Amino acid sequence: MPILPLLLTVAIAVCAALTLRAEQRGIRRLVYVFKPLTTVLTGVLALSAADAVSGRYQALICAGLLFSLAGDVFLMLPRDRFVAGLASFLVAHGFYIAAFTPRPMTLHAPGALLVLVLVGIGLLRALWDGLGTLRGPVIVYAAALLVMAWQAAERWAGLGTTPALLAAVGAGLFVVSDSVLAWQRFVARYRWGQPVVLSTYFAAQWLIALSVASRPFG
Repeated sequence: MPILPLLLTVAIAVCAALTLRAEQRGIRRLVYVFKPLTTVLTGVLALSAADAVSGRYQALICAGLLFSLAGDVFLMLPRDRFVAGLASFLVAHGFYIAAFTPRPMTLHAPGALLVLVLVGIGLLRALWDGLGTLRGPVIVYAAALLVMAWQAAERWAGLGTTPALLAAVGAGLFVVSDSVLAWQRFVARYRWGQPVVLSTYFAAQWLIALSVASRPFG
């Protein structure tokens, strides 16, 4: 891996670990610093890719990370800004979908689509009673999330490249992160929930940012 992406990856890992530690200890002021900083550094990783797979792809991923940063801020504020955070990440997924969707559209990964649809249906059924007035927004968000993951899988199935694989794995981890987050909020909270949410989220964004480079590992 080239030196700049390597240094940024180390910095992202350190900030992510500090965020997890601060969450575990309940030190909110450190969460307010290191959580958004992790996403900022991830955005720098995507923006600084000298050998981007394409200018369009790089711009769309960077836009997605920018709106993800807004979502991070909304979701960590003391007052409940869940809907604002949901809307920010919805826009982020829109940019990711635009980046991942092959042109022309293909159907190379019908199995991935089937699995994602089943996961979405199962999760919504489990969450349904706890969603209340948020049923509509959550359904829209879940659909966007699953389409994003499906299109990332389609892109990898069609291209077969390392960057496409990184994006597909990252998109899958995003589904895991948001599924656990939804379970924590609407069904039941577990001590392991927040570490799983954050670790898979940070890993997802790092992999998606890394997928901007045509040769991510040199």
